[in-house]
Amino acid sequence: MDFYRSSGEESLKELKSRPEGLETGEAGRRLEEHGYNELKERQKDPIWKLILESFKDPMVIVLLAAAIVQLALGEIIESIIIFAVLIMNSVIGVVQTRKAENSLDALKQMSAPAAKVKRSGQVHTIEAREVVPGDIVLLEAGDYVPADGRLLESSSLKTDEGMLTGESEPAEKHTDTIEEESGIGDRRNMVFSGALVVYGRGTMLVTGTGTNSEIGKIAGLIESAEAKQTPLQRKLESFSKKLGLFILILCIVIFGVEAGREWFSNDTGDMTGAILNSFMFAVAVAVAAIPEALSSIVTIVLAVGTNKMAKRHAIIRRLPAVETLGSTSVICTDKTGTLTQNKMTVVDDFVPEGREGQVPDDPNEWTDSEQWLMRIAVLCNDSRINEDGQEIGDPTETALLAYSSKKNRSHEEVRGTYEREGEIPFDSDRKLMSTVHTVDGRRLLLVKGGPDVLLDRCTGIRIDGREEKFTDEWLRGIQAQNESFSDRALRVLAFGYKEIAAGVTVDEDDENELVFVGLTAMIDPPRDAVYGAIKEARSAGIRPVMITGDHKTTAQAIGRDIGLMEEGDEALTGRELDALSDSELDNRLEHIAVYARVSPENKIRIVRAWQKKGRITAMTGDGVNDAPALKQADIGVAMGSGTDVAKNSAAMVLTDDNFVSIVSAVEVGRTVFDNIKKSIAYLFSGNLGAIIAILFALIFDWINPFTALQLLFINLLNDSLPAIALGMEKAEPEVMRRKPRDINEGIFAGGTLQTVITRGVLIGIAVIVSQYIGLQESPELSVAMAFTTLILARTLQTFAARSQTQTAFGAGFFDNKYVLGAVLFCFALYAVTLLPGVRDIFSIPADFGVNDWLIAAGLALGAVVLMEIVKVIRVRMERSKN
Repeated sequence: MDFYRSSGEESLKELKSRPEGLETGEAGRRLEEHGYNELKERQKDPIWKLILESFKDPMVIVLLAAAIVQLALGEIIESIIIFAVLIMNSVIGVVQTRKAENSLDALKQMSAPAAKVKRSGQVHTIEAREVVPGDIVLLEAGDYVPADGRLLESSSLKTDEGMLTGESEPAEKHTDTIEEESGIGDRRNMVFSGALVVYGRGTMLVTGTGTNSEIGKIAGLIESAEAKQTPLQRKLESFSKKLGLFILILCIVIFGVEAGREWFSNDTGDMTGAILNSFMFAVAVAVAAIPEALSSIVTIVLAVGTNKMAKRHAIIRRLPAVETLGSTSVICTDKTGTLTQNKMTVVDDFVPEGREGQVPDDPNEWTDSEQWLMRIAVLCNDSRINEDGQEIGDPTETALLAYSSKKNRSHEEVRGTYEREGEIPFDSDRKLMSTVHTVDGRRLLLVKGGPDVLLDRCTGIRIDGREEKFTDEWLRGIQAQNESFSDRALRVLAFGYKEIAAGVTVDEDDENELVFVGLTAMIDPPRDAVYGAIKEARSAGIRPVMITGDHKTTAQAIGRDIGLMEEGDEALTGRELDALSDSELDNRLEHIAVYARVSPENKIRIVRAWQKKGRITAMTGDGVNDAPALKQADIGVAMGSGTDVAKNSAAMVLTDDNFVSIVSAVEVGRTVFDNIKKSIAYLFSGNLGAIIAILFALIFDWINPFTALQLLFINLLNDSLPAIALGMEKAEPEVMRRKPRDINEGIFAGGTLQTVITRGVLIGIAVIVSQYIGLQESPELSVAMAFTTLILARTLQTFAARSQTQTAFGAGFFDNKYVLGAVLFCFALYAVTLLPGVRDIFSIPADFGVNDWLIAAGLALGAVVLMEIVKVIRVRMERSKN
């Protein structure tokens, strides 16, 4: 039943309740039937299951097999290293998964701790979890609403339900029946679980508890919303499956070739030892091909990006979100506080004397009507500003005080001069508020309210210090001005006064025969930097879309003002969106720039519609109603001032609630992804070089150029720091002038694969030549020569890997101090392998001397120089095509 479309009496009848409340026994029976008024969540996967899930990756399986083989062959150190890497990656994955499961916990904490209910005609305070449908609950300022309910009584009741509707101002409530179908934000005769009563009193009939409340429905949406993998995660997962399968087949082929070669040879030696050597050769290929530290390095590079984003007011809760943000092509953003300042501000006013725009900043220049307008705005006002400068009260009223301060007239001075002698509080039915003051020896009733109401009660108008008759001509002129303000989506207040007799107690009947003074127009204005941020987002190929709980007219006005709505764009309300089929929405999606008065279900549908088009979608929000969409989006962006529910559902939190910070974070995200690709290219180039050298040795029946320990040493220790240092690189030129990358684009797209192959081949050739030279002396020396060339070439390759388009000197040779430090550290690390006692562990014979080292180093340096030459030629060829 839609209780908001039914009267209070009909609602009581439907729920078999009465104004005196349920009988105690009946309440107990309903508690058993409906359960406690609390949210339920599905059971989480146990830790052991999450750990096992992390070992399903094909590359992990290959490494696990290699470690077991190493262990069986007695190579304890190598197997321990591999096991340690696998366990570390598993722990990181489990921790990240658990962090993502907090949304419902925060939602539960929003429940009211207690409730005042009527049962059997008596008022009782009970735990909110024991409230049942049909209960009669009493509400007053400061209470949290314990469940959804239909209002039976309302005395100036206002509730803050922005966490559900997205509206920044408290909702004024009433008890009237609403005839037409309405969204949550327009159901003014209903109150909702978790909302805060900020003003007045009321009595509600509980209509929905637990999972049947609006918050309960949102909890269900959060549970059902899909947590999205980032594009990089999807690509790495896909690539790792292919690489794992390729390596497994390659290892089997290599083992088969080696074992077959030994079996059919005429050698009558130890066949078991030969087969084991074949195993070792195959294991060496597996270890060489798989970048064991890749997962950890990607995590660290993302963490570096996290720190950079934090400096730009963007706190990353889940590391992969850094990369996702960089590939975002649609940003679905909230209006209030994100695009706007989240502060009602007077931006225009009107007085009959005809001066347009705001009143002057110098109070001495104010006209008589402006003096009266500002005076009434300050005096007929219940808000205040405390000693810390914090504004307390209704946002509309605090805006009037701020306007007075901006115009250099202290509201405290005005209030001190004209003390309040009486009042008629604001009422949502009257849409008026009045206070009594003595001004210039006259006892006056000062009134403010909605123009449509106040103008109907005016019989006079103040012009140039005189009170004249309020003619139809004046009425039409003021109404035209009011409509002009409304067309700009401004909120308008009208001001007037009336002289009253001394000693008379005022009431609502006195709010007639008023003297009109003027109008003020206010809005929550856009942030100054938003205009440039929207423009930058568009130049980066990002489509900004506004999704707000505010009214359509207001949202459109802001959208046009900041450049978010362009010619041909349209705005839709939640009800209009519900009327569209999925195919109709798909056809119009690209042209809808603004969605207003939306529900949580609407938000998820919008996000999914963009995702269906293959667009990486970011969603911003701050309320409970935003949480499902934040989780559904490729990257959820919560506001720092928002609810814990929103923050826990999001991957990123903006500490300044500013759209500008999102665009700024996109730049960091794109740079981070570029740097991750640089690290991946760096790692795989080196691994490809090693594989080429191993396969060459296999084909020409040379000794295996590397031991498994040497390869693990390079992959885990030597390559890690340079790969991380590449994650510190500055942004590539014009990073924000290129379009978001295609989500179907592989991790080796954009020239990365060519780069990997080129560098890998050059490193492989250098190693093969080095091993050949070493073989002229001895097999043992050839292994030392190959190892030295490989480790030095991979280390020096760091300089070539700094940019896809610039040489090491073009990118600023000394600009990235982390690269210089990493290269020096790697040289020192390699030097350790040459120390007496350590040489034997790394299979470096005693006869490996300075001349051998110089040959290996020269080959490594030559390979890197060739990498840079090839890069310059490729870039020039690409530019000549363009």
